[in-house]
Amino acid sequence: MTVGPFDPAANARPGADAQPAGHGEAAPRTVAAAQAEATGAGRPGLAAFDFDGTLARRDTLVPFLRETRGTARVVYALARAAVRARDRDALKVAAIGHLFRGLPADVLDRRGRAYAVMLPDLLRPEMVERLRWHRHEGHAVVIVSASLGVYLRPLAEHLGIDAALAVELVRDGDGLLTGSVVGDLNTRGPEKVARLRAWAAERFGPAATFELWAYGDSAGDEQMLALADHPTWVGGRAGRPA
Repeated sequence: MTVGPFDPAANARPGADAQPAGHGEAAPRTVAAAQAEATGAGRPGLAAFDFDGTLARRDTLVPFLRETRGTARVVYALARAAVRARDRDALKVAAIGHLFRGLPADVLDRRGRAYAVMLPDLLRPEMVERLRWHRHEGHAVVIVSASLGVYLRPLAEHLGIDAALAVELVRDGDGLLTGSVVGDLNTRGPEKVARLRAWAAERFGPAATFELWAYGDSAGDEQMLALADHPTWVGGRAGRPA
């Protein structure tokens, strides 16, 4: 299956055009009806997809940084951050801060939207089919990623995904990027679980339970898959028990 041409203005409604694999041309159900039917006990369904290596076949963050700020700046930012970073998450947050501090936020927004146009070609067809199945079943669908929301949000809109829970940059009152990351945290490991739980509480209610499908490909996804009722490893970890 292929993804259609990217239209940043398009916002497909979840469940509006999806068909389950091998189910003919049956008319899609509404989100509410599908959730009620699929979860007899009243638990709504939620599917959480990692992005790089899972929905997409490869990393998308470093190419975006290089395209947006230049390879030399990226190398310098990483070297400078490595002097003080305690771990890989701190290294990433510091490098991103150095690269984007003082840049007008609207400039980064435009570059993010332009970059998102190229991403459908990188998606794994089997994962896009899985995404479509979740939408047809009426499940809420989110991307939970350590990449940047500036390009994952427009991509999520194009794919009819409910939200992209990703790394976001702080903007000041003048519309400039401060160099800080929202929460000062990388969306990886336990932070993926925290972001997912917070989004689910807002979507379904703080006391609600939900049936969770989770998809990932790396150590940074282990906690999210451990939380899931239906965990699935993708890529090099495919077939491993979660």
